[in-house]
Amino acid sequence: MAKQVKEQTILITGATDGIGKLTAGKLAKQKARIIIHGRNKQKLDSAVGEFSADSGNDNVEGILADFSSLEEVRGMAEDISRRFQKLDVLINNAGAGFSDSHYSKDGYELRFAVNYLAPFLLTQLLLPLLEKASPSRIVNVSSAGQHKLDFNDIMMENKFDPVQAYSQSKLALIMYTFELAERLKGKNINVNALHPGTYLDTKMVRNAGISPWGKPETGADAEVYLAVSDDLEGVTSKYFSGQNEAQADQQAYNPDDRKRLWKLSLELTGLNEEDAK
Repeated sequence: MAKQVKEQTILITGATDGIGKLTAGKLAKQKARIIIHGRNKQKLDSAVGEFSADSGNDNVEGILADFSSLEEVRGMAEDISRRFQKLDVLINNAGAGFSDSHYSKDGYELRFAVNYLAPFLLTQLLLPLLEKASPSRIVNVSSAGQHKLDFNDIMMENKFDPVQAYSQSKLALIMYTFELAERLKGKNINVNALHPGTYLDTKMVRNAGISPWGKPETGADAEVYLAVSDDLEGVTSKYFSGQNEAQADQQAYNPDDRKRLWKLSLELTGLNEEDAK
């Protein structure tokens, strides 16, 4: 029998705006213990208060980190590991869009850093908490916009295009999803990725000068579905479009490229193989 939502501890990154905020609000109303992440303290404190008031759920806590800094991601993981005994669900929702700056605080291409390296590092560091809660779930919020990774110019130094950079980072996250699911076989931690919806009405889409096509609530519904639905019990290594299983870019199914990305990710985040098991 699946765990009840109210018994679960759930972390949602990028939960002070858009789809992440709506997802956190829906899960708070189901009485889960919610950890919401944001990079702006004022917005984070405001969101915690809002969720608690709207849901009557006193188990909502905030955690602050800027995902353009891997040092802050490490600090966030350490803080969570000190404060919580287990983690039932990790929703890697935070992301950088087309209109954000070129480089991260570490000098990496920003979208690759925020959309891929940060969730890679955070997830690897939180695996012990996810193991303690097993069966547990990891939900990686990707996109239907996917572009093949060029390992010879992963930071796009030669030819930078923000849309291509975004699409590359989102495919990297799907490749990581499939590789991690393979490595976690037998540990009862399910790992899936999803495209929440195309050009939903969020700040990221509006800041890119794009007219929204849909409501962000549909994306939040998809995130909640992957996070806690009984339908997803035992389901791992899948890519979803909304609530339906879909096909990702073919590179995601290339085991050699996935392993190459894994090795590169360890180098860029400063993890070793022992940390990443």
